Amino acid sequence: MATANDVERARREGQVLGIPLGELGWFQSLLFGVAAGMAAFFLSTFVAILSMLGYRMATGRHPDFTLTYRLAGLPVGAVVMAAALGFLGTQWARRMARKLRKR
Repeated sequence: MATANDVERARREGQVLGIPLGELGWFQSLLFGVAAGMAAFFLSTFVAILSMLGYRMATGRHPDFTLTYRLAGLPVGAVVMAAALGFLGTQWARRMARKLRKR
């Protein structure tokens, strides 16, 4: 995106990192939504494990690392997946409605 016109066109057409979100099918939307949720799950779990490791080093206590999955990874992953599926599903439904109106 070299010019301001390219940036404006990308905003209008719904592109993120060069991926045209406005042109995804229902399966691709589902795949991207689940992938976003999984990425958020793994990233938040990683950060929580590092935080608990820092807590262990600072206090000398032995925390239960399984809590990172249940209290950090799962809620964050579920929220991000729901938001991504909602957004991408809405984009897909709008595109289908536009196609039906053109007929």
